[in-house]
Amino acid sequence: MSGKDVAECLYTFAHSHVGNENTLYRIFYYDCLPLDKKMHNPITKKAIDFSKSEEYKFRVELFETLKMKRKVALRLGNLKDNGKWCIHSNKVKELLSGKIKVEDLKENDVYLEIRQKGIDMKIGVDISSIALKRFVDRIILISGDADFVPAAKLARREGVDFILDPMGANVEPSLFEHIDGLENKNIRINRKNKPKKK
Repeated sequence: MSGKDVAECLYTFAHSHVGNENTLYRIFYYDCLPLDKKMHNPITKKAIDFSKSEEYKFRVELFETLKMKRKVALRLGNLKDNGKWCIHSNKVKELLSGKIKVEDLKENDVYLEIRQKGIDMKIGVDISSIALKRFVDRIILISGDADFVPAAKLARREGVDFILDPMGANVEPSLFEHIDGLENKNIRINRKNKPKKK
């Protein structure tokens, strides 16, 4: 699926939580700007321009499409890399077991370690601000991450109904004490499959 297709799916998915009895305040979408650096693969020494990758094009199209949607606020953090390349875990096992040697590693057996920065902070600030200003009486967080707990606690103390949708992912039992309910719409977005034509 293209970035535009995924944006449409996400937008529809978010609206599926609103229903006829509620009024949508805003859809907040959190992500990171795609990596646009130039580096060399440590195995092949081949130059890589991440700004020319399919992932980069996909992310840019996704963000640009979401920006045009009504009631959508795009919250973008940054990707942090320290230039560290890692070997995929399955290849590490093969190396340790002696099935392969270092010289047997291929171009796609390694990946650049990158981390998102600023996302958790933005989520926490937005939830806290919305709750304290009493802009809404219900917040629905679509996530499988436990980092939302401090913000969820604050929102609930302020009387906000805090609902979690993990999109089919397992939820740690300990997290249930920090939410008011679970709504699992379980809509999967598979970028490898193109949408069916009707």
